Amino acid sequence: MKIVIIHGQSHEGSTCRVARELANKVGGEIQEFFLPRDFDQPCLGCFTCFKTDISHCPHYKKLEPLMTAILKADLLILESPVYVYHATGQMMSFLDHFGTWWMVHRPMPEMSRKQAVAIATAAGGGMKSTAQDMADSLEMWGIHKVYRLGIGVQAAKPQEIPDGIMKKIHEKTDSLAEKIRKNAGRRGCNPRAQKWFYLMRLAHKHFPPAEPDYGYWEEQGWHGRGTPWNCNKIISRIDSETDNSVLQ
Repeated sequence: MKIVIIHGQSHEGSTCRVARELANKVGGEIQEFFLPRDFDQPCLGCFTCFKTDISHCPHYKKLEPLMTAILKADLLILESPVYVYHATGQMMSFLDHFGTWWMVHRPMPEMSRKQAVAIATAAGGGMKSTAQDMADSLEMWGIHKVYRLGIGVQAAKPQEIPDGIMKKIHEKTDSLAEKIRKNAGRRGCNPRAQKWFYLMRLAHKHFPPAEPDYGYWEEQGWHGRGTPWNCNKIISRIDSETDNSVLQ
């Protein structure tokens, strides 16, 4: 299993520790990125990606390595400590660059084969809202299974986490790793994204075409019976790329 962890900060604190523990328990090839160290550009709001595509983003050169890793991953782990009851600015700025991937615009069929986890920790509270900040994008990208893991660590540093809390962390990561392994290789789409897909399909039939979104859906065959989570053309391409990488 290919696992990509996007850390919402550049220091290796409690949230980082939980993310790594989960990834190691799932098992596989792990690749990590730290924000803002590996990507430090705020979205400019220039609308270029919506008018053309993400490859025309002014920050594409820096964004492309992370984007490619995400598309190739089987499991995505986004993690952020709680900053004023929300994910870090670095994490949110990073996710801002993928607005065109949302189900209502130009979703990527590759997401139907992925699972993802949004992890948040805090000394006090705010884990739920922080995990939701990241889960919003993960779900609206159309990822099959999206899990949330929030933990109140009652500590400022990993080495200060009480033994009782560490026991809970181990138990929760054990349970979640088992679920992820059980669902590995399955295809589908989470209910929230499915709902928005069908609403947008209806909107495309009753309102003037909004390009380039409309043309993208037409090319994929989604104005008929096709869906991003049942796109055999894309899935075949992914399988072919995987086979070629093995042969190489």
